[in-house]
Order: sequence, then structure tokens, then C-alpha cells
Amino acid sequence: MTDYIIALIVIVIAIVAIKKVTTCLLKTTIGIIALAIIAYVLFKAGVF
Repeated sequence: MTDYIIALIVIVIAIVAIKKVTTCLLKTTIGIIALAIIAYVLFKAGVF
């Protein structure tokens, strides 16, 4: 259950960061990093 909470926190932080950042390249980079972290957490949790 804590893995899902961590993933949720990461998503919220990523959304806030993306809204504050204006550069398209940085938005893309942050999005990819956030998705990678979420995928890793879900993989560790045994979802995939």
C-alpha cells in the first residue's frame, strides 16, 4: 500500500513541477522521469 502512496506523491509533485515549469523540453523531461519512477514503483509492487 505504501508503494501506491509514494506513486501518488510522485504524480502530484510532477504535476506541480510541470505547471511551474514553462519550457516544453523540461516538461517532457519531468514527465518521462515521473513515468519512469511510477513504472518502477508499480513493477516493485508486482502490478506488472
